[in-house]
Amino acid sequence: MKSKPFLKMMLFFIVIIIVASLPSVFPEEPLFLEASKEDHSMTLAENKTLEEKINSLLENEQLDGAVVGVTVKQAANGDLLYSHNGDIRLHPASNMKLLTGAAALETLGSDYQFQTEILSDGELNGNTLHGNLFIKGKGDPTLLKSDLNQFARELKAQGIETIDGDLVGDDTWYDDVRLSQDLNWSDEPFHTGAQVSALTLSPNEDYDAGTVIVDVMPSESTEGKAQVRVSPETDYVNIVNQTQLVQAGGAQDISIEREHGTNRIIVEGTMPVNGTLSRSWVSVWEPTGYVLAVFRDALAEQGIQFTDESRNMSGATPEQAQVVASKKSIPLSELLIPFMKLSNNGLGEALTKEMGKVMRGTGTWDKGLEVIEDVVTEIGVERESFLLRDGSGMSHKTLISANNITHILYNIQSENWFDVFEYSLPVAGETDRLIGGTLRNRLTKEPAKGNVKAKTGLITGVSTLSGYVTSLDGEKLIFSILLNNHLGSSESIQEIENEIVMVLAGHEFLE
Repeated sequence: MKSKPFLKMMLFFIVIIIVASLPSVFPEEPLFLEASKEDHSMTLAENKTLEEKINSLLENEQLDGAVVGVTVKQAANGDLLYSHNGDIRLHPASNMKLLTGAAALETLGSDYQFQTEILSDGELNGNTLHGNLFIKGKGDPTLLKSDLNQFARELKAQGIETIDGDLVGDDTWYDDVRLSQDLNWSDEPFHTGAQVSALTLSPNEDYDAGTVIVDVMPSESTEGKAQVRVSPETDYVNIVNQTQLVQAGGAQDISIEREHGTNRIIVEGTMPVNGTLSRSWVSVWEPTGYVLAVFRDALAEQGIQFTDESRNMSGATPEQAQVVASKKSIPLSELLIPFMKLSNNGLGEALTKEMGKVMRGTGTWDKGLEVIEDVVTEIGVERESFLLRDGSGMSHKTLISANNITHILYNIQSENWFDVFEYSLPVAGETDRLIGGTLRNRLTKEPAKGNVKAKTGLITGVSTLSGYVTSLDGEKLIFSILLNNHLGSSESIQEIENEIVMVLAGHEFLE
């Protein structure tokens, strides 16, 4: 019979063996429970300052070699909350439209309307107008084919059936410089670099003035070429169809581009018989002639004919000419929607020249930029701290700092037109293109969705985002993010912007 000390000793060793085996039986459970590491790390993240959060995002290797300017301010009092290279002058891309839009509202007013006039220096004898018919443009970028149709109907209602004279386009409201000083040649064939004229035409209500829409569609058979359609329909441009139809499932690769210095639009590539619509907005060479060609067609549709000697030509309207029809554009408050939300470059340049004409008496880029500079200076930005070269942001020479942009966005909050300005900004994650604009497919999750109101910007090597956002605890913030000299894809760089803004939207300020 074994002794009790021996049994106690055996029981002790058994307990030790069982305890030692626990980690192998439950390998993911510690023997001694600790506070959750995940909860601890979340607490640490929540306790990070705004500066720490943004700084960590700027360590992204995609920004190596790039120059980044980021500024965040309180909307209520303008206090600076964060600045990284905030005073470094950088290219704003389409964030330039923030300055142009603010200046237009300040100088022209939210109710401002452009105007187009139809005039004649002749007399109506019977059903024949003996004299020239003038269409005088005063910068209206919203003129549509439907407006020219309405002019033609009004002339028809006045009894005009024949015009014994020329059809004259008067674009003297602005100068004859069609392209901004820094526009790249490679941008000129497309709507992003369309020519600016005081007499111009837009193909639809996006108001990309000085362009036509070219649609390429499949045909039913692989024999021949794809179908090509131009809107508005006009012979002013010459379509050169070099497409090739291929079998269903084949590659769809369509190129649509206008030759420099001409109105020859080359359409080439492959289109499968089950392919989808390919569409491009193509700029025209010389918008004034474009308007005349489409207007003459509109008059012909109403049965109004010109005599055989009649020509389409450009020229100034004589002082004695009488207005026989006119049309005003939508007000500036409505025009700002496609300008800001769709980042319409042509509208930015038209507004710039219009400010020059109205405020300085000359419709030029130089005079218009002077007006914008004056407004920005009056807002409180030192004139020597920025350089403006166009009204749209296409220039790679325009320079302004993130601090300056946030300063502008802070000070304009007190203007009586600010609600119009803020409403024109793209809204994050809102799928309606006239609400979400260029942010409709970005920042689609809470707390950024519907919260961020900001202007995007994108040119080669430059991506920008500036505007307003409300933090998780209700603090309205103003921010400007200017990313320059990057070599990454635009999508990957924009994702960094998105992450910064998500930090702002999700931040809670510790008391």
